Amino acid sequence: MKTVLISAPYILPEMERFGPVLSSFDLELIVADVNERLSEEELLAYAGQFDGTICGDDRYTRRVIEACAPRLRVISKWGTGIDSIDQTAAANIGILVGNTPNAFTVPVAESVIGYMLAFARQIPWLDEQMKAGQWDKINGKTLSECTLGVVGVGNVGKAVLRRARAFGMKLLGNDIVDIAPDFLLENGVTMTSLEDLLSQSDFISLNCTLNPTSHHLINAERLAQCKQGSVLVNTARGPVMDQPAVIDALQRGVLGGAALDVFEDEPLPDGSPLRGMSNVLLAPHNSNSSPRFWERVHWNTIRNLLIGLNIPTDGLEEHKARYAA
Repeated sequence: MKTVLISAPYILPEMERFGPVLSSFDLELIVADVNERLSEEELLAYAGQFDGTICGDDRYTRRVIEACAPRLRVISKWGTGIDSIDQTAAANIGILVGNTPNAFTVPVAESVIGYMLAFARQIPWLDEQMKAGQWDKINGKTLSECTLGVVGVGNVGKAVLRRARAFGMKLLGNDIVDIAPDFLLENGVTMTSLEDLLSQSDFISLNCTLNPTSHHLINAERLAQCKQGSVLVNTARGPVMDQPAVIDALQRGVLGGAALDVFEDEPLPDGSPLRGMSNVLLAPHNSNSSPRFWERVHWNTIRNLLIGLNIPTDGLEEHKARYAA
């Protein structure tokens, strides 16, 4: 019998449904107690006890992977991003890393549009003043009066740009790889340097993956290049931005606001200055929220686990029909 460590926060509340599915494949389960993610030290406490895992953004460093080998055969990541896993170490040892590409493109893209509308139309602040008994008219603007700069024109970045086009925004993009000319032409997107994008954009949406080239991509030097009063939207990964530098830019008015779904340290510490800023909208790494898309990821993550453990997936569709949400 093979043993599986379950630590993905989104699947843990669904174990009443998925526990029987996994057990039907003769898997013994270790269900971890998780607050957002398991640290390196927390994972090391389980080293040598499991053959596969369904994980979230747990810190599968080289140290952890080597400690879990040779028993560990598969890391099945719930979701898309695998930046918390040392993929080189896993590959060297022969551990399969599975994920669900393009898992949350639609909900994340809609979150970005929602944040831009909130700032452009001043919706949260109008509501706040009305509930405080004030009848003050706060000036808003339309998105058609604004320029959007998307940093990282991958699946999510493209989805954001397509939706923003419908609002009549001027669209800029920046990426380290070439983007198909037909997409740019059809959607009226101009690819430009990061410096130029920052200097022109009223809204800056970070949609790049986290890797060595994007770590602290938005830092003090880059923030100094931003158009005065621009709004930063980060639904990608926290370390794409230098968080203290962003806080400083908000405090000094270099940035007019920010909408942040992800942070360098998660959960966001209670004492973070971001919690007290009136020009900042915060969310707990939740822009992927969508029952339909979560369901797809649940089942694909289980499939990836079974494949990595060399367990035939016959019967999984039958379980899916029986236990579907």
